[in-house]
Amino acid sequence: TMPKEPAVLRQNILDTTAAILACGIDPKKCFLFRQSLVPEHAELAWILGCLTNVPRLLRLPQWKMKRASQSSEGTVGLLTYPVLQAADILLYKSTRVPVGEDQVLHLELAQDIAQHFNKKYGEFFPVPKAILSEL
Repeated sequence: TMPKEPAVLRQNILDTTAAILACGIDPKKCFLFRQSLVPEHAELAWILGCLTNVPRLLRLPQWKMKRASQSSEGTVGLLTYPVLQAADILLYKSTRVPVGEDQVLHLELAQDIAQHFNKKYGEFFPVPKAILSEL
């Protein structure tokens, strides 16, 4: 949600990919791709954003904390980031999502969005459940 220099962003992508591979992820068994090259993420985020009300997003603690730590009033990208996260989850019809305690409310938003979409347009998205780690 913060602007990055293009060269830094490219290096971050390479570093993250290297870290994933170093952790033992086998690209012969898993799909490894750059999310930014899949336009459906942004397209679904737009659709879901049109079904999500602003007061719900304003109540999320992450919005309040990040906004307080920034010198401005916050950006639209920061406000709508949880909707993009919901799109990331729902696009692949995920049923179980590993999350930390700090992301439980964002997953609950994804659940609510899935239920709202399904009620309005018919059963389409599974409602994802959290997998919480003790670590």
